[in-house]
Amino acid sequence: MAERIRLGADVGGTFTDVVLATGDELVTAKVPSTEDQSVGVVEGVRKACDAAGVDPADVEEFTHAMTVSVNALLERAGAKTALVTTEGFRDVLEIGRQDRPSLYDLSATRPEPLVPRRRRFEVGERAAPDGVTDPIEEHEVREVAARIRECDAESVAVSLLHAYADSENEERVVEVLEEELDVPVSASHEVLAEFREYERTSTTVVDAYVTPAIDRYLGRLAERAADAGLPAPLVMQANGGIASVETVREHAVTTAMSGPAAGVVGANAAAGGVPDERGLRGLVTFDMGGTSSDVSLVRDGEAERTTDAAINGQPIRTPMVDVTTVGAGGGSIAWVDEGGALRVGPRSAGAEPGPACYGKGGTEPTVTDANLVLGYIGESTALGGELSLDADAAHDALAGLAEEAGLAGPAAAARGVYRVANANMARAIRSATVERGHDPREFGLVAFGGAGPMHAVALADDLGIGTVVVPLTCGVLSAYGLLSADEQHDAVRTHRASLSEVDPEAIEDRFADLEAAVLADARDPEAATVRRRADLRYAGQSFELTVDVGDAFDPESVRERFHAAHTSTYGYRMDDPVDLVNLRVAATAARPAPPTRYAADGEGAPTETREARFGDGERYETPVYDRSGLAPGTTLGGPAVIEQAESTAVVPPAWDGRVRDDGALVLTEADDAEADR
Repeated sequence: MAERIRLGADVGGTFTDVVLATGDELVTAKVPSTEDQSVGVVEGVRKACDAAGVDPADVEEFTHAMTVSVNALLERAGAKTALVTTEGFRDVLEIGRQDRPSLYDLSATRPEPLVPRRRRFEVGERAAPDGVTDPIEEHEVREVAARIRECDAESVAVSLLHAYADSENEERVVEVLEEELDVPVSASHEVLAEFREYERTSTTVVDAYVTPAIDRYLGRLAERAADAGLPAPLVMQANGGIASVETVREHAVTTAMSGPAAGVVGANAAAGGVPDERGLRGLVTFDMGGTSSDVSLVRDGEAERTTDAAINGQPIRTPMVDVTTVGAGGGSIAWVDEGGALRVGPRSAGAEPGPACYGKGGTEPTVTDANLVLGYIGESTALGGELSLDADAAHDALAGLAEEAGLAGPAAAARGVYRVANANMARAIRSATVERGHDPREFGLVAFGGAGPMHAVALADDLGIGTVVVPLTCGVLSAYGLLSADEQHDAVRTHRASLSEVDPEAIEDRFADLEAAVLADARDPEAATVRRRADLRYAGQSFELTVDVGDAFDPESVRERFHAAHTSTYGYRMDDPVDLVNLRVAATAARPAPPTRYAADGEGAPTETREARFGDGERYETPVYDRSGLAPGTTLGGPAVIEQAESTAVVPPAWDGRVRDDGALVLTEADDAEADR
């Protein structure tokens, strides 16, 4: 594995990042993202290969993360989708759950369904949890197909009542529709064989909604990759594992949050043994890019996962890395609301025209402009190794904001933008920790993305976190995560019964079917390991906890594991009966992170000093270091700025830094500052 040439390419909202691993050497590249993401990916690949002196044809493995599906959902730019469902259930998408999106907002509205009512069609069939009661009438399905054809639908979702328990009717509906129509058809028993009608229907609709865009994009990418001499890409899924293009095309919904998942995997791999070194419970991963910031949690060496997520108001119940996202990135635009308050985001300047300091025509003030005015990045700083900055344009943009907000000049406005952006991101970290029963002070913060290391220590100060890790590849860590991710495939099936009444042999048969399904998707089934899990709850509860069940299903052992998980999560256990709800299987083929060798190529002396502002605006003459010149074991005290091609780390006063053997920068509170807490 160490001698193979491997490539990871991650598309972000502003930049496309590439990491090329040749033995124990890592070469990185960053290029602006393009409207057709495949164009920017190939440009970044060529740039990295040129820098490494590698022919793209020599690359043996090409792994990719993208934003095609999430962009389609956020911008509502997916396929014109039709829904076929059981008679009487046409409005499930609109009824949803009876919870209010904002409890005290009398004018709050729900997002419009992805499928309008005129494109929702009913068929007269019925299934119960124990099997089909009314079989499908084929002629009725053909009539529905004709109506779908008339509305020019580009994709179809089929979600029939209780199809998770018995898919016979749904399978026949799909067969007829595929005979009659020349569009992709998504079936709920294949997308999510799990009870809860609304979530199953919503997930199936999302799959149908993004399938054409994913299919077109991956087709273009595979074609361009082949033209460049690259192998067929492997694709990052939301669960933090990779899969082949063929598998992803069949399960397009699994690509939602592909890029953020890669970042969490990369952060976990790059942070190494920091939790053990510092006596921490785990890591908070913090990825601040050009458009947004993503926060996740790593505990016991594993990224937290969820099956209860939503994107732009659309529930998606496929397994995914649990990521909290806020619209605060380097390109987020600062503005003043009607009440005169300073706000930041969620609107972003993107890559074109970008922040004012990019000199590409942008005039609105952004977080990047604020960082330039504060001195955290300098006029001579070359973002991405190439893009020089226009300090005058940044000052002009912040001066206009200062006048509108009634602040005393560009520096005051910049400080306000920095603090508001930090407040937005601190809320996201509290949401991922405090609101879920975790004390952030017991975790380390892993900062990455183009802007993350500039804000990380300020966030850590606010949250009481005493350790910040800035990996060597922090500016392209999601791309690095693509080289570190395992191959993973998931399957789920509902099996509802009291745990005291289940038939272990029947459970074993269900697990065997699920194992066969996930291993069929694996590139090398013999290299995959299988993990069995189950969703359980106390009788009467409406939510579940997932526990491992081992190689053989033993009800008593599973019950004790559930009691322990409930105690760990909620602080208590009950004597009520335990219900089995869902069976889950994951097949994983391990792919070790590429070995890296770090050696400084300089003497570790500052390359320059410049004025930077910290705290309430105090000015400090701050040394600026080139990160490639900091040898392992180097220590430095704040204030300091550490620059590299894709990112900049800021060490404020009262914090110290140490360079690990792998090049990671570990920042900790100075002893006297920690004692003052």
